[in-house]
Amino acid sequence: MLTPDIATQAVRACLDQHRTWRRVPLAERRARVTAALDALAEHRDVLALLLVHEIGKPWRLARADVDRAIDGVRWYADGIEGMLDGRAPLAGPVSNIASWNYPMSVLVHAMLVQALAGNAVIAKTPTDGGVACLTLACALAAREGVPLSLVSGSGRELSAALVGSPEIGCVSFVGGRDTGSGIAAAVTGLGKRHILEQEGLNTWGVWNFSDWPALAAAVPKLFDYGKQRCTAYPRFVVQRSLFADFLDAYLPAVRSVRVGHPLAVAHPDDPLPDLDFGPLINAAKADELRRQVAEAVDRGAVPLHEGVLPDDAFPPGAPRDAYLAPVALLGPPASSPLHHAEPFGPVDTIVLVDTEAELLAAMNASNGALVATLSTDDPATYARLAPQVRAFKVGHGRPRSRGDRDELFGGFGHAWRGAFVGGELLVRAVTTGPDHERPPGNFPDYHLMP
Repeated sequence: MLTPDIATQAVRACLDQHRTWRRVPLAERRARVTAALDALAEHRDVLALLLVHEIGKPWRLARADVDRAIDGVRWYADGIEGMLDGRAPLAGPVSNIASWNYPMSVLVHAMLVQALAGNAVIAKTPTDGGVACLTLACALAAREGVPLSLVSGSGRELSAALVGSPEIGCVSFVGGRDTGSGIAAAVTGLGKRHILEQEGLNTWGVWNFSDWPALAAAVPKLFDYGKQRCTAYPRFVVQRSLFADFLDAYLPAVRSVRVGHPLAVAHPDDPLPDLDFGPLINAAKADELRRQVAEAVDRGAVPLHEGVLPDDAFPPGAPRDAYLAPVALLGPPASSPLHHAEPFGPVDTIVLVDTEAELLAAMNASNGALVATLSTDDPATYARLAPQVRAFKVGHGRPRSRGDRDELFGGFGHAWRGAFVGGELLVRAVTTGPDHERPPGNFPDYHLMP
């Protein structure tokens, strides 16, 4: 846990690396990043198992997290010449502050693309976990000569160095709105490049719809990693006349969700269990959600489903205080955080509406989101309503995802601040181009962007 003074020294050392790295020819940068990817692939299962141990990510999802990081950066390495045509690295290194839930496919992926584009990179380890996995990943990259620096400490204490230091050329943040709003104010005032991905209440609307088998098939997948991800869907907004049909599809699907201890095996040589999710990030988060659910029910919400933790999914004597089985509530009261904010856990809320205006109002409850979905049988209805949903990506009867390769990503309203990313825009966000270029994004003070 570093002090602010040592973090400032780390930033200055990173600037020294940056000044050297930005002059390294692209072919050599790509060769070093590719060598780092090969090293990550060699140690893929170790990295994944560290995610299982550190943040309770089930084995299948942990391997996918590592694979997405490796495969995603390879895509950039294959096409980086065209993305960098006429562009140059930033004047200073890129600083990354990210949440704990996807250390590889979000944080390491971003760091390696930023380095491929010619920037040295510094990142803070998430407070709630993933330190060992990130340490190994960054060490493997550093061994191949890629300038990645990793620091640990209190976000509040290190913010001055990692956000406010004049040496920093860009700040990339993934996390909650409270922390993100403070960073947004700081970087906007300083005129720094910034990419601030924040939380939003992603919603799934159901209107004049009849393909219930398709919806039922989607519901269990929406519980991947206990909905502890930025593109989770914790809110369903349902046409009242379709509520009975919705329940017939939703309840059997949610009851099929598999939750348990990710290392619960009878014998050491047995394969690890195939789960949709394991523990939440910590017991405090599980307690917070239990309190919110209880308070919502006390104020009028109707519990539609309260899952149980199966005994055979836990080793004997294993603590369960960080575990929460799926919960579904009908009609969360306006006074509840579950009404307007992302729970970041396996709690679904269902809101019934009678008109299209109510549908849109309920889907836009959090003033901006990253993704949304509208299930409707009529393509014309989708084409008319989808543009009015305040989400960056709106799916037609299917979930949307972050999309790090050939699809850009961002958010509306308070769910995002700064440059959009994904595809070529991820490279443009951390490089400079023609004079007076402004990267596309969600900028409250657009004219201050360098």
